[in-house]
Amino acid sequence: MKVAGAKILLTGGSLGIGKETAKQLVERGATVVITGRSKERLEAAAEETGAIPLVFDISDIDSIVGKAAEAMKLLEGKIDVLINNAGIGEFPIIGELNKAHFDKVFNTNVVGLALLTQELVKPMKAQQSGTIINLGSTASLKGFARGTVYSASKFAVRSMTQCWQAELRRDNIRVCLVNPSEVTTAFNNNEDRAERETVGNKLDPRDIAHTIISVIELADKGFIPEVTVWATNPF
Repeated sequence: MKVAGAKILLTGGSLGIGKETAKQLVERGATVVITGRSKERLEAAAEETGAIPLVFDISDIDSIVGKAAEAMKLLEGKIDVLINNAGIGEFPIIGELNKAHFDKVFNTNVVGLALLTQELVKPMKAQQSGTIINLGSTASLKGFARGTVYSASKFAVRSMTQCWQAELRRDNIRVCLVNPSEVTTAFNNNEDRAERETVGNKLDPRDIAHTIISVIELADKGFIPEVTVWATNPF
């Protein structure tokens, strides 16, 4: 599909991959609504990227229906692309696990993502078109030490993506999973969510934004089910 003129909702747009993707999409002529929990960070990102801010904590499950309706109003009643980028991590080792770890991560990465998508699928089905891009991780493919909670959530996102592909193809709705390996972003960096400095041999948000936009720009008759992006030599 053509990015120019597209109506796009992108969650987690305040920082990192989300902010850079929004910036590149707006530069290509799309109307982009970005969401985030921090009003201050979100408004700063909106000013920098040209996107439209919508303060929204996706882990607040009870707010999802109302926030989805707000997003549709901001997009003037049409949505072409949903980019499920918002995500968090907790990294306890076995022996340190508790229910709060799972509740916090799964409410954002899995439950909130699924319920928001469910709301936005309704107008996509009505118009018989749409693209959904879920941000996974290489943790969607293989577990790792301290990855019990985070990797489990990303395995769930991968599974949901495959289910939605099976359910939505007949409605001309494309669903793709994008799996970045390590990216120099603010993810899990510190409480202030300060962006990490770009490193020459590691992936940065521009690389993943390029991947996401390439998925969107593929002709509507085809879709990419899953793509994984690795740094060539990050050592």
